[in-house]
Amino acid sequence: MSGGTDERQGTAEAVSDRPARLVVVDYGMGNRRSVEKALQHAGADAVVTDDPDEIAQADGLVLCGVGAFPAGAQRLRETGLGDLVKDQVADGKPLLGVCLGMQLLFERSDERGGAEGLGLLPGPVRQLPPVEGLKLPHIGWNSVTWTPGTTSPLRAGLPDGTAFYHVHSYVAEPEDPGDVVARGDYGRPFVTAVGRGRVYGAQFHPEKSSKDGLRMLRGFAETCTRCAT
Repeated sequence: MSGGTDERQGTAEAVSDRPARLVVVDYGMGNRRSVEKALQHAGADAVVTDDPDEIAQADGLVLCGVGAFPAGAQRLRETGLGDLVKDQVADGKPLLGVCLGMQLLFERSDERGGAEGLGLLPGPVRQLPPVEGLKLPHIGWNSVTWTPGTTSPLRAGLPDGTAFYHVHSYVAEPEDPGDVVARGDYGRPFVTAVGRGRVYGAQFHPEKSSKDGLRMLRGFAETCTRCAT
């Protein structure tokens, strides 16, 4: 009897120790390869693909992107990947949106006449309010303040004041304050990290944010492994 218990425990340990299998969803926009490499540096088994079978078999998904919201939303519709991602999230698979990918998690954006997003998080995406003396897009390092008491894996033990690299003109405005994981400040506060259930988002670029960005990605990868066991 004890031998069977040890065998089950050994199997669980072996599964939990393996690298997370992550898919960077390839919908044809943005910095997919650099995110893939950063995930690999963070210890994940990561691949860029649009193959439905590989997406279904992954422990977690990453939706990145650079560019305009309407173009990204259109690509997700045309390829069918938007519906596939939503189905995977409904099945409990963790999802991380990065930069444009975070914005696409929301219901809609005002950018370039407006477009509908994936609707996984309630709220709109709007342009950063103009502030005298500050240019748009906002480009550069920005310190973030974590929501007090947050247990999001995106924090990964990082302290307030951790700086991440940002490139954006639009920001998400979550309808539910409980979805806000962190804020930055560019003349006024803006939301820069979000989370609800197993859906997470970062407005900044962790793949361009040195060791702290890798630490954040490692936190997401470890969550994906735990969810898969």
